[in-house]
Amino acid sequence: MRFVKILSLLLLAPVLFAGCATVPGKQVDDQIAPLMASKEFGNQELLNVSIKVFDPGELPEKADEQAGLSLEIREAEARFIPIHLKYSMQRTGYWGTVRIVPDDDIGSEVQVRGKIEFSDGESLVLTVEALDSRNVLWFKKTYAETALLNEHLGTEPEKEDTFQDLFNKIANDLTEYRNSLTPDDMLEIQRVAELRYGQLMAPDVYGQYLSSDNNNRLHIVHLPAENDLMMERVRSIRSRDNMLIDTINGYYEAYYLDLWEPYANWRQFRSEEIATMREIKREALKRKIIGAAAIIGAIAVGATIDDNSAATDTLQQVMVVGGAYSIYSGFQKSQEVTINKEVIEELGVSFSSEAEPLVVEVEGETFRLTGSAEEQYAEWRKILKQIYARETGLVSDEAIPDQSSSALP
Repeated sequence: MRFVKILSLLLLAPVLFAGCATVPGKQVDDQIAPLMASKEFGNQELLNVSIKVFDPGELPEKADEQAGLSLEIREAEARFIPIHLKYSMQRTGYWGTVRIVPDDDIGSEVQVRGKIEFSDGESLVLTVEALDSRNVLWFKKTYAETALLNEHLGTEPEKEDTFQDLFNKIANDLTEYRNSLTPDDMLEIQRVAELRYGQLMAPDVYGQYLSSDNNNRLHIVHLPAENDLMMERVRSIRSRDNMLIDTINGYYEAYYLDLWEPYANWRQFRSEEIATMREIKREALKRKIIGAAAIIGAIAVGATIDDNSAATDTLQQVMVVGGAYSIYSGFQKSQEVTINKEVIEELGVSFSSEAEPLVVEVEGETFRLTGSAEEQYAEWRKILKQIYARETGLVSDEAIPDQSSSALP
């Protein structure tokens, strides 16, 4: 009787353990069409957008879900995803300039931030938030898509990604909120963005031009005069800033194109591997269960049959040996899973990129920016403050950087 109960539990095991990792978030619909502008907009209706490099998030906690993934791949995705979102937004005709920025862009009209919640090649889950210069949160949503194998085919850089439905949904949500704004809203957003950048460069001068309410929403207290020379210098500095950001965007775009083929191949291969792993695990579990049942059956035969004949001994030996082989075979299948995961991990080696040193000439001085695109951007912001302080006679709150390490002779 005990044997029957044990065997029943063993036969139920495939049902109890057949589940796979669940993907967080609500799946976006299939075949989402992008919202496209039906007319051309004037500059006063086109908001500029800064998309910050995404937070790569964390790898799954479970070892079996984490294997085959790597932080290097996540960091590559944290750059790849916002760049493809940029292309998806640009095609709609609803936006001004859409730029990728390594860090929060003080002075941006619309800021988009994101975090990778889950990504394994087969499924992608992103949390995305958008807010404008007034600190008005447009939305914060989580988007998820699990791609079918055929969705890995027919992709094209800048146009069609495996998870294009997800990108279109994000772009559409941004467009729908933008379309809900009045012309006065858009003008206020543009003016607040300019004043915030002025505060960044000259907090003592423009610190009182904006106020915030209990919700941290910014309001304009007063505007600079039309002939305000300080604001003209701010606009000039901002123009230089945008030029460098455009250069850094060139780095990101080149990286995106270089990454496209290996990343597309990795996602397709990874999806196929996941499907293979599921099948191998099911087969391995089935073999282990059958093997264990055979061994227990052999024990039960010995326990229930009083006859210690040679025939009974032979039956027990056959059942034990056969069961042991099935278990061994199941573990061999599990080893195949490990090998496949190791192959996937090796694909992350090429997913790291450092920017070439950038030489920038400003007011007859040449600066050499080094390190990653993110490090160059941070260094450039410090140099901008130095330039503004020197040109206006104001002293920045931050220490002026030593040019001996960044300026070229």
